[in-house]
Amino acid sequence: MESRNILKSKSYLYLTEFFAGMSVMAVEMGASRLLAPYFSSSQIVYTIIIGTIMIAMALGNVWGGRSADKNPDPDRLYRRILIAAVWIAAIPLAGKYVILGVSGLLILTVDTNFLVLAAFTACMVIFVFPLFLLGTVTPSLAKYTMGSLEDSGKIVGALGAFNTIGSIIGTFLPTFVTIPKVGTAVTFLIFSGVLLILGIVYFASKRQNGKGCVLAAALFLLCSIFGNSDSFAFWEKNLVYEGESIYNYLQVKENDNSVILSTNVLFGVQSILKKDDSLTGMYYDYALAAPLMTPSVEEEKEVLILGMGTGTYARQCRKYFDHISVEGVEIDSRITDLAHKYFELPEEVKVTTYDGRAYLQASEQKYDVIMVDAYQDITIPFQMSSLEFFTMVREHLKENGVMVVNMNMKSGEEGSINEYLTDTICEVFDTVCTVDVAGSTNRELFASQNSGIEELLAQNAKELEDGQLCAMMERVSAGLQRCDKGGHLLTDDRAPVELLGMRVIDGIIQEEIGYYKEIFRQGGISGLLEAM
Repeated sequence: MESRNILKSKSYLYLTEFFAGMSVMAVEMGASRLLAPYFSSSQIVYTIIIGTIMIAMALGNVWGGRSADKNPDPDRLYRRILIAAVWIAAIPLAGKYVILGVSGLLILTVDTNFLVLAAFTACMVIFVFPLFLLGTVTPSLAKYTMGSLEDSGKIVGALGAFNTIGSIIGTFLPTFVTIPKVGTAVTFLIFSGVLLILGIVYFASKRQNGKGCVLAAALFLLCSIFGNSDSFAFWEKNLVYEGESIYNYLQVKENDNSVILSTNVLFGVQSILKKDDSLTGMYYDYALAAPLMTPSVEEEKEVLILGMGTGTYARQCRKYFDHISVEGVEIDSRITDLAHKYFELPEEVKVTTYDGRAYLQASEQKYDVIMVDAYQDITIPFQMSSLEFFTMVREHLKENGVMVVNMNMKSGEEGSINEYLTDTICEVFDTVCTVDVAGSTNRELFASQNSGIEELLAQNAKELEDGQLCAMMERVSAGLQRCDKGGHLLTDDRAPVELLGMRVIDGIIQEEIGYYKEIFRQGGISGLLEAM
């Protein structure tokens, strides 16, 4: 069969456009999941991915059009598709090592915007080349399919339609099917395989370039064997679970003392279960002050947790307080499944799979305590950090009820994310107090319309029977600081939480690795290796 036969009706060219568009979007969706466990899933990271891919596609469009004009040979296009297929297949195998290598290099050499620069550099190294090659598809196909200027508009329109339809499928299929079902690594391999088949079928129809096709297939097979792993934290030895949901990368780690849930490979603890049933030593312990800030601890109290996680706070409330009922809202149903499997979440604790703000909007129930713990890896959903949201929380509190907010990434910097959150909450509640969590970057905030919450805490803490909890509450009481209104507000219209959060993360990173950076500056790699 001659090549002119497979391309004669131009159907194969349209199929090429369709599957190329599908693969580009699938790679973009996969890119967000590949980077998220290391750099978060914030709008900033999505912006970097989209911007990088658009740069690659634009350069590919320009170069592909010029190349097709100079040498209108379809062989060249399908060779590029084969190369792109092999490169994409190698991403699950090599991508995480590239990310860690880039991060390790930049963390020692840059002082600001580490996460932004690291994510951008990793994205450029991993994704620009294959997407540049796929960017050459559309202008090349336009050249091959256009018979005359009379039908140019029709042909370009048809190519655009095939590309768009493929892109739509390539957006929805990974997000709702392949990534949740088989993971990010296999998703890359699936769409790499599609491109590989496109190239092989073309060259098989010509009965040429057999060695190239065999080599591409062999490399794809090797990548499939050695790269088919959903492990992002490949250096960890004590993971009992690692997987992905529609919303998160999920990692459950177990040691002699605890079971821990993380949604980020490199840092962060989202939930914890202490095997000896003791206090956690984390911000959850400080948040236990909230029920004690409400009148009469002997009365039945209702607690709502927005950002339930695996139920650390719910278990603690039920353990330490007799007259209390707890329910939670968690957007990620996979986390709720893990809560029952690994974290001993009681079946009687009701968990609703929903967005926290949307849940409040749909509910009329009022609570004595509402805990807002909606951090998603290292970012805050903007819709749960605004003036409008905290007003909604206040309206769902009973008289003298208390809102407790976990604020990660505390910073003394002027205009920090926590200063914005505190000032915003002060606009809504009459009384706002904060306390820093010892040994961590967390700060706990308590807000109420009742001006006497500090006195209630001190009074109710004396009646506690558990000595460990009593000592913890005395520490919270001693550390509480009243907050006044300021000029920093977050609203639904303007809530730059990602930029504010990234700024604090940069400061924390620089503080943590400052010692090693100084060694690196003085002694280079050899000095660093000696110090380790």
